[in-house]
Amino acid sequence: MSQMLKSSGAMGAATLASRGLGMCREILYARFMGDGPVAGAFKMAFMIPNLFRRLLGEGALTAAFIPIFKEKERTSGEREMWHAANAVISGLLIAAGAIIGLVLIGISLVLISDSPQTLGGLWRTTGAETGADWARPSFPAPGWLSPDTRLMLQLLRVMFPYMLLVCLAAAFMGMLNSRGFFFIPAMGAAVLNGILIVTVLWAAPRFGRTLEEQIFALAIGVLIAGIAQAAYQLPLLWREGFRYRWTRPWHNETVRTVVRRMVPGMLGVAAFQMNVLLTQGIAFAFDPQIVASFDYAVRLMELPQGVFGISLATFLLPALSGLAAEKKYAEFRATVGQALGYLIFVNLIASVCLMVLAEPIIRLLFERGEFSPLATNRASFALAGLAPGLIAFSAVNILARSFYALGDTSTPMKISCFCLAINVVFVIALLEPFKQGGLGIANTLSAGANVWLLLHVLRRKLKRLELGALRRQLVRLAGGAMLAGEVAWLCSAAWERWIGHGGLMEKTGAVFVPMGLASATYALALLWLKVPQAREFFDLLGQNGSSKKL
Repeated sequence: MSQMLKSSGAMGAATLASRGLGMCREILYARFMGDGPVAGAFKMAFMIPNLFRRLLGEGALTAAFIPIFKEKERTSGEREMWHAANAVISGLLIAAGAIIGLVLIGISLVLISDSPQTLGGLWRTTGAETGADWARPSFPAPGWLSPDTRLMLQLLRVMFPYMLLVCLAAAFMGMLNSRGFFFIPAMGAAVLNGILIVTVLWAAPRFGRTLEEQIFALAIGVLIAGIAQAAYQLPLLWREGFRYRWTRPWHNETVRTVVRRMVPGMLGVAAFQMNVLLTQGIAFAFDPQIVASFDYAVRLMELPQGVFGISLATFLLPALSGLAAEKKYAEFRATVGQALGYLIFVNLIASVCLMVLAEPIIRLLFERGEFSPLATNRASFALAGLAPGLIAFSAVNILARSFYALGDTSTPMKISCFCLAINVVFVIALLEPFKQGGLGIANTLSAGANVWLLLHVLRRKLKRLELGALRRQLVRLAGGAMLAGEVAWLCSAAWERWIGHGGLMEKTGAVFVPMGLASATYALALLWLKVPQAREFFDLLGQNGSSKKL
């Protein structure tokens, strides 16, 4: 338990730094472009290649690669281990390069078909203007794309090669995790966010006179940041003995095994990200403004999810893989139960605070420049709908990795596909009446269904899960969270009535005073109720504090 918390805590510190910089980036984005149609087009375009970072860097590639990498090291030695890594990287270069080429060609053809300058003459010479049915061309008429969609595709054409860079960064991260390095790879995202911050502060204002022109500087910055994120990890890999050499991936058993496990895992481990992309695509067609305001809420939600949830899940994969390889299923079940207990303990209070204090948090972070009070209302409504699902979003990562450690990547994929279908139904039903809030509620409901199904199947796979103690503790955890939520709501209402939010100090107090009182109430209540996770967590903090003094 101590090792789990310490290792995930080290990663959590690195993730906190990167997510903190990511939040600074989003604050600057909000001030620069608000939540209008241009912001919606950029965020929709960035979301597509960025999905590969979430699927690969925080999911399927490392989930498929780490167990094989560790097995090669244990059974065949370091030479075969690095040979296997080179084969996987070579395969990634070929596959990612082919996908990028096809996507860029497809986007270019779509944009060309929409260009009156390019196809106008062909349209006229075919006799379409005469009304002859036989002369009508088979492609769409020029101008068939909306301006927002055209801008989104132009930005996507610039940013999509980021996919290759993130594939390489994910492979490097998996190799370093397998060698016992967690902190340094996790800091790669901080490097990426630092470059994006420089781009929005310095490059974008000099890139043109209108927002439609300046936004392309942010797209170019994404590519530069991707290169830096991958290159940042190379010195440590070099020190560990890695040297890249082209290795033919064809007929390579390691590559075949990684692909076989990775492809279904791309859906299984990233249900939340797939849900967000799918629902944002539907929302973009409905109203591009919804995409931007909802994305700001998602970024806020990802801060607690990444700091502890993803960090814990990343640590668990090699640990669970080792237990499964040695057939220590009792320890395997105990580890999964402990991880879920820690996850609920930490994320429950975060979920309550995000839901109750959604509007003050959005106002403090984003309301400046192009981000208006109306934009605050829209984004806070989306955050309030997403916040109740924080535990479910994080638990999916842990449960999916439990399946991967057992060598099963197809089950999470099937469950995720089913939940994606459910999510589409929820979105269609809730988007028009609730807009941004409807997207949040839909994602929360589908993530809850995903967790329930994963638990049900995992219990059947392991015969039992031994979660009885956790279920009994849930009552006490829920009681502490409800009390904390009540304290946060009462304190927030009193602050708004007597102090308001006129200046920066008042806005800051409107967030941190209710949040601090709610967190203290939660901690004291759970300690009084003798919840084990609370006692272990604070004991570990005390040990760390004592060791620092010594």
